[in-house]
Order: sequence, then C-alpha cells, then structure tokens
Amino acid sequence: MPIYEYWCDSCCRIISSYRHGLSMPPPPCPRCGNNELKRIFSTFSVQKTYKDIYEDILSDRELTQSMIRDDPRAIAEWNRRMSSGEKSPPEYEEITERMERGELPVTQIEEKRKELSG
Repeated sequence: MPIYEYWCDSCCRIISSYRHGLSMPPPPCPRCGNNELKRIFSTFSVQKTYKDIYEDILSDRELTQSMIRDDPRAIAEWNRRMSSGEKSPPEYEEITERMERGELPVTQIEEKRKELSG
C-alpha cells in the first residue's frame, strides 16, 4: 500500500498517510482536523534486487576483467555496489579503503587476524 503525502493549509504541516489508491479521499489532518488537505508530490525510492546488482556488475566489462585479475580496487568496487550504500563496520571500512589503494585483501585479513589474536 503506497504512502501519500498531503499539505494542510490550516496548520502548515505535511501529513503522510497509507492509502489504497488515488481514488480515496484525503484523510483529515490528525493535528487540526482540517478536511481540505492537498496532495503533494513526494519522493520515492526503488530498491534494486541482488539479481539487478549482479547483472549491473556483470555488464560492466572493465570491472569484471579487473576482478578476474584480482585487482583489489575492483573487489572494493564490487563490495561498494553490493552494500547499496549501507554503513559498514569500521574494521571493514579500513580494509575497503586499503583495497581502494591497491592492497590485496588476503594480506589485510591476515594482518587483522594477527592484530586481534595478539
């Protein structure tokens, strides 16, 4: 069910409401009770599926060729695309930054393992 946004002229607020469709009348303002809300254009996002992300990566010939050559920069790019902008833990960010500089992840992981085991 989509979320629609409305503007209340009476209390100058944006109201969000789940609606079955555009044919439904706007709800009353929950703050002031005004029944004359105006529908406004709201932003939306479309989430890519993992399949879409993989297809995007596989269609990038330069990236896939670099990954075949074990280029750490390509691996970092693959990880960035797969995470879809989600925040990574600090230790993962450090490894990713090092891969972006061209360091191989195997070396980084081994160093991190030694650091944690003492």
